[in-house]
Amino acid sequence: MANILAVDDSAAIRTLMKVVLEGAGHNVFLKENGREALDFAKGHTVDLVITDLNMPEMGGMSLVSHLRKLEEYKRKPILVITTETADYKKQKAKTVGATGWIAKPVDKDRLLKAVEKTVG
Repeated sequence: MANILAVDDSAAIRTLMKVVLEGAGHNVFLKENGREALDFAKGHTVDLVITDLNMPEMGGMSLVSHLRKLEEYKRKPILVITTETADYKKQKAKTVGATGWIAKPVDKDRLLKAVEKTVG
C-alpha cells in the first residue's frame, strides 16, 4: 500500500485515479493543480506523485521542478499523466525530474501497472 498524491484539473481523471488506486489498497490525496499539490507536499510526504502536465495555476513541469527542490521529494517517484505525445515534452519532463510517463486516455490496467512498476 502506498500513499499517492494525484494531481489533475479534470474531475473525471481525479475520480478515476481515486477509485482505481484506492480499490487496489492505496491511500490517495487529490489536488486540482500544481499550486495545491505543492502546498500539500510542503506539509506531507507521499510515496508517489502522479501529475497532469497541462493545468491552470501551475502545470506539471513546474510542479515536478518545485517538488525536486524539497528534501522529502528529491528521490520520490513522480509520474506525468498527459495527452501530450511529443518526444521533446517527454524529454523535458525527465530533465526536470519526472520518473515516468502515462499517456491519456488512461485505463485502469495501465494506471495500476505504472503504479506497481514504480512503487512495487
